[in-house]
Amino acid sequence: QIAIEAGYSPGYFTNVVAPELLERLSEVVGKRVTKKNCRLLLESYVTTQATPETKPVKQEPAESSAKINQEISPCYPSGAVPLDSPFYLKRSSCEEQICREITKPGALIRIKAPREMGKTSLLLRVLDYANNLGYHTISLNLQQVDQAILSDSNKFLRWLCANIAHQLQRKLMLDEYWDEDLGNKISCTLYFQDYLLESINAPLVLALDEVNQIIEHPQVAKDFLPLLRSWYEESKRLPIWQKLRILVVHSTEIYVPLELNQSPFNVGLPIHLESFTQEEVQQLAQCYGLNWGDGQEIGKLMAMVGGHPAMIHLALYHLSKGEITLSQLLDTAPTATGIYRNHLQRHWAILEKQPELVKAFDTVLNAAETVALDPSLSYKLSSMGLITLSGDRAIVSCELYRRFFTKKGEQNLFYTPTSLE
Repeated sequence: QIAIEAGYSPGYFTNVVAPELLERLSEVVGKRVTKKNCRLLLESYVTTQATPETKPVKQEPAESSAKINQEISPCYPSGAVPLDSPFYLKRSSCEEQICREITKPGALIRIKAPREMGKTSLLLRVLDYANNLGYHTISLNLQQVDQAILSDSNKFLRWLCANIAHQLQRKLMLDEYWDEDLGNKISCTLYFQDYLLESINAPLVLALDEVNQIIEHPQVAKDFLPLLRSWYEESKRLPIWQKLRILVVHSTEIYVPLELNQSPFNVGLPIHLESFTQEEVQQLAQCYGLNWGDGQEIGKLMAMVGGHPAMIHLALYHLSKGEITLSQLLDTAPTATGIYRNHLQRHWAILEKQPELVKAFDTVLNAAETVALDPSLSYKLSSMGLITLSGDRAIVSCELYRRFFTKKGEQNLFYTPTSLE
């Protein structure tokens, strides 16, 4: 209410003012202040200052948040960055855009980026923001869906409805709304409209992560994706559908043949997560307690891995622990003994099972300039983060991949007998 009256967005105090205030209080108190311990630490500090016999703690004017964070032992970076982590790098413009959009009736937001680019970490914060607004929030990760369900439209739509009802703590009531004569899509729509949305007063934010999982199941995709589009369109006609706010999270493009007026990927707000910039890496390095003021170290690291969020986090973690020097890290990075060995081997395990994908990537590796690929192959390579696309032209996304997979080619490991037939 205060933010609105002062002319700021509802999330301004939560996402901007509060973190800065806690940081400054930490500098004054000499300990890390959080929302949970704020009152306790401040009461203790005031009591200490009010006692004559107690000498006040001296504070260095140049004390930085980086030095404070040196006292915080970072966790090994794996998966989404937790909500309370001081090592999350806020995507200010993206977050603010999305947070504004989900307050709009019937909103549809599409978040697109290759794997390990921070989509789920961003999604966590958007859902937390929606929770603070009093919205209902539902988060479904399509990686958790059984293959038997993903290959059957009826089973998938019932799975979707059942999961949402469960998270809303409603009785399932599926059979009461499912009608063979009406079909799966109409049954699903009526279940949403007449049961789920009718039973709630606040908006419902439905977040669908890893939507690209349904690409391998074209029939389900051809039923489900137009259904999302139809719900978005219904919000313009029926007020009850304005309660629904949809977040679709996916890895790069979705290549499913749909009519333009059926696809949810040409409506709503598009958000594309980019790699970290040099300034963002500098900021994150400070969070890890690394003093990289002149930018030389950042330049060397980014020359190897670009601004890939997961790989930047991993490097800064190991460097902050003092386990390895930057020079050693870069020398061993594209090898089986480097810190990226699991990341690289995971990509290699996927590639060696798909000869056509291997040949396509080898074409990119050996090209002196950007190269055009078959759309379905460029989609897969891009979703893995191995290539960067400019229009329909591809280039290797970073030096780490170039060195590692070029070495595989030199060892004749980059081809399988199938791919040579």
